[in-house]
Amino acid sequence: MKKEVANDIFFAEVERLLARGESVTMLVRGDSMRPLLRDRIDRVTIRRHRPHEIAKGAILLFRHGGAYAMHRVKACAGSEVILAGDGNCGATERARCEDIIAIAVSIARPDGKIINCSDRRLRIASAAWLMLPPFARRCILGITKRLKT
Repeated sequence: MKKEVANDIFFAEVERLLARGESVTMLVRGDSMRPLLRDRIDRVTIRRHRPHEIAKGAILLFRHGGAYAMHRVKACAGSEVILAGDGNCGATERARCEDIIAIAVSIARPDGKIINCSDRRLRIASAAWLMLPPFARRCILGITKRLKT
C-alpha cells in the first residue's frame, strides 16, 4: 500500500536524516528534470553536500519560494547558485547557498539499474541535452511525454 505524505512533513524528515549524515532515496515527483528523471518512475538518492560539490552540472535539492525543487546547477554567482530543470527550456531559479539541502548521488531506474551522478557518460549526455536548442528540447519532451517513457 502506497502512502502519500505532505511535503512539509516529508522534507522535514529528509532534512533530519541528512543532518544525521544519512543518505535518503526518494521517488521523483514532477517533470522539470525530464528526460533524465522521470515522474513517479525513477528514484534519486541524495546526501548532504560539501561546499566544493556545488558546481555546474551537479543536481541539487534546494528550497525555493517556500517549496522544494531538484534541479541542475547552471552557474555559481558568489553566494547564489543559478539552477534549472533539464525539462525547463528557459526558466531558472536562484538559490542562496544556505537554501541548498543536498546533492544527488545516484539515480535508480525501475529495472534495477543504478546510475552514479558522477558517471562520465551521464555528464556527457546531460551536457549534450542542454546544448540542444530550446525548440528541439521542447519537441523531444513533448514526444517522450506522450509516449510515457
